[in-house]
Amino acid sequence: MVEHAEIRMVHRGGSKINFREPVITNDSRYSVNVYSTSTEEYVHDLQGHTDLVTGVVLNPSNHLQVYSCSADGTVRLWDFTDAILIKVLLQQHSLPKSVLITASLLIQLFVSVPHRFSLKSGMKKGAKNAFTCVSCHPKEDCIATGHEDGKIRMWRNFNQKKEYTYSTLHWHHGAVNTLCFTPEGTNLLSGGIESVLVHWHYTQENQKDFLPRLGAAITHIAVSPDGSLFSTSHSDNKITIIQSCVKVSAVIQGLVKGDGVWTNLIIDPRSKALVLNGKPGHLQFYSLHRDKQLYNLEIVQQEYIHEEGLDQFEVVNAAFDARGNWLATVEERRKKGAELEITLKLWAYDELTQSFVLNTTVTAPHEDQITAMFFSPSPETTMLVTTSLDGHFKAWLLADHSDANAEGFWACDFVGGYHLLKPGCCSFSADGSLLSVGFQEVVTVWSPASWELLTTLSQPPGAIRDLCFGRLSCSKYLLGASTKNQLCCWNLLTCSLEWSTPMDVSLLQADPLSENMAAFCSQSGSSDLFVFKPSEPRPLYSQKALCTGKVQHAVFAPRDQMLESCEERTQWLNRSQLYFFTQHMLMVDDSVAVTPFYLLLGKHRGQQLEKQEALTNPMAERTQLPQGSIAIKELLHTPAHVLPSASFLCAMFVRSLLISSSSARQDNDLWHTVKKTHKKTEYYGVDDLTP
Repeated sequence: MVEHAEIRMVHRGGSKINFREPVITNDSRYSVNVYSTSTEEYVHDLQGHTDLVTGVVLNPSNHLQVYSCSADGTVRLWDFTDAILIKVLLQQHSLPKSVLITASLLIQLFVSVPHRFSLKSGMKKGAKNAFTCVSCHPKEDCIATGHEDGKIRMWRNFNQKKEYTYSTLHWHHGAVNTLCFTPEGTNLLSGGIESVLVHWHYTQENQKDFLPRLGAAITHIAVSPDGSLFSTSHSDNKITIIQSCVKVSAVIQGLVKGDGVWTNLIIDPRSKALVLNGKPGHLQFYSLHRDKQLYNLEIVQQEYIHEEGLDQFEVVNAAFDARGNWLATVEERRKKGAELEITLKLWAYDELTQSFVLNTTVTAPHEDQITAMFFSPSPETTMLVTTSLDGHFKAWLLADHSDANAEGFWACDFVGGYHLLKPGCCSFSADGSLLSVGFQEVVTVWSPASWELLTTLSQPPGAIRDLCFGRLSCSKYLLGASTKNQLCCWNLLTCSLEWSTPMDVSLLQADPLSENMAAFCSQSGSSDLFVFKPSEPRPLYSQKALCTGKVQHAVFAPRDQMLESCEERTQWLNRSQLYFFTQHMLMVDDSVAVTPFYLLLGKHRGQQLEKQEALTNPMAERTQLPQGSIAIKELLHTPAHVLPSASFLCAMFVRSLLISSSSARQDNDLWHTVKKTHKKTEYYGVDDLTP
């Protein structure tokens, strides 16, 4: 029985796995955050730091342990195979000498050693000699430095009485991003914007090997302790595992964060994957449940040139039909002093290749920028509608083909407008029988069957920037957000304004599986969330300062398994999860049911976390999880198939019956206690608290 539920926000995906160079373990099986280098699968993470993790290094004394350092002022020692925190070293504590040497070698060389390496920036006109990276030879008196001009300089004899010398290696046409010697020092690896791993032979500097076409600029290079595996981190949030500079053996791909997300967040109806902009000219299909990219779909189909200042095509919009049979994309390129180039492409899903294949290309579908694009959800027709700043909206239909064995093609079926105003948004009703188009301050409602303008809706001053039809029992309502900080709801049966409220809604999103809607409001540098039904005067859920910054995109994603929460304020999450995207992260609102199983297991895990927390903050407040007769009674009434094995629960169950000396100070009100533990639940993952 579910007694109480809370809603929390968790970081669901999109971490930068290329932020620091990876660490390959002695057996070359794991790469920390922790991933398997053979299967590419995420294994687990090491949680405990309260601020940015700035570095990771293997423990030289134990190849099954790893040190991590953070801006929170701690260095933590982990057993990375089991994700167990062994100890926490605060800043005032001394670190083992071996760790100091490993983690601070470069700092010692350039701060403690009384030698200074310098290059005159004015040696040549326009020279770029700035240092970009450095690597120390593991055995010899040599340091390699990379530079902005693409050159590598090998400094020698710096620790001798005679003057130091240096030689120059040059292949990179851009800045050298990273350097790394192999464990024996026989080779030097370098990488840069060219997406090529360069393999320099230390004793024969003129000889070099290449591993090209790695997909994106190389930002970090790491080598396993035995030298059998290389690892390269890339600017597209990817880690590539390479077998001795010969071939790529595995690719660990994170969420690609390009120059921006223009396509909004959309869900592929087939794979349930999140689809958005990926690397230039592509769409990425990203698994929300596995936090892993499934594949990239090349949209632009042109070679991307990695050079600043070039005007290249970008994917700016995308949409799926209700069954996932069709994908529509829009590409744009604006050249200086030239007209905007626009291309509309329609892609058909191919069962054989399990991917999308280009079906129709429309050059210049509109005379100006496309502002919105949606497929009709009607099962009776396959229709796409686009709106543009050229003052028109267009309906595109899949034309019937006389040859039954040939695929159909897309063509424009209707062009509409309203008093030369520019349309900025549109929305289909749930059954596809109505189309609403916002022409600046005017909301128009059309019948796609006959393209008759049915009505126009009045509203307070301000251009409409978002439109959304109600669903299921609320299908008679149409909601719109204006630039004058108004959220309006119209009743389509009476063609009148049902209600309006002063809200600066930056984003309005409807849940396709329920009547619920989510509205994000930006103010004072943070975003607020309101979840409501168009027919209800009060919100189902609201949270101020949900996150810092502005929520740029959001989407409701269907759950794999429906929840059965009885709490009114959490029922809106029974069928779907709300994902939203900020400038810094991909987040998810989720409901956590506090069951009797949680009261036991949660207490056990809470005690483990408190022990870890005490290492860094001994004065931290500790809120006890609930225990007592109510929890025991509910445990006995919980169906056995939702509980773990009896042997697993036995020890915790017995401990829950014991009364500690401090129990008299505990609050006897179960719900008050659960409410107080709300902040505590933020430490757990979603799967940890779901029985």
